[in-house]
Amino acid sequence: MNTKNLVALSLLMGIGVVLHSIIPGIGNGMKPDMMLTMMFLGILLFPDKKNVLLVGLVTGILSGLTTSFPAGLFPNIIDKFVTAFVFYLMFLGLKKYGKTVAGAGALTAVGTLVSGTVFLASAVIIAGLPGEATFMALFVGIVLPTIALNTIIMVVVYPIVQTILKRTSFAARPAIQEQK
Repeated sequence: MNTKNLVALSLLMGIGVVLHSIIPGIGNGMKPDMMLTMMFLGILLFPDKKNVLLVGLVTGILSGLTTSFPAGLFPNIIDKFVTAFVFYLMFLGLKKYGKTVAGAGALTAVGTLVSGTVFLASAVIIAGLPGEATFMALFVGIVLPTIALNTIIMVVVYPIVQTILKRTSFAARPAIQEQK
């Protein structure tokens, strides 16, 4: 693993954990997951199986430790691990389009949908949903707005990060080369 890539991924995870920590829990402790955007950005910029494994596990642990969802640690770990590899496989399948802003936005939307579904499903199995919340209520009230929010953030942040990395020593990375 490249040390520069690990440092960049660590910075993204740090930004993600701060965002995840400061956003308050709303729907019975469930909250929009801004760490997903940072995880997806890390996978888009450094698409390698080892990086995906690392970023998926670290994101799961960090988001699990900063969640306000009751018994949310293990559902977060499961969710981020599964979502990281699903996102990576989608990126590989759509590599030509995944490097564009529109492609990154579309991948983020689908990845967030996968994440929310896996999180809620694993929470139901492991600990149940808090209070009288239903899967559908949490899905509609939290997951769908989070899809929109994460997609907008990715569409804004991805070109900025691409520009910054092009101006630094990361310019040789294939995931950030200009589209022709």
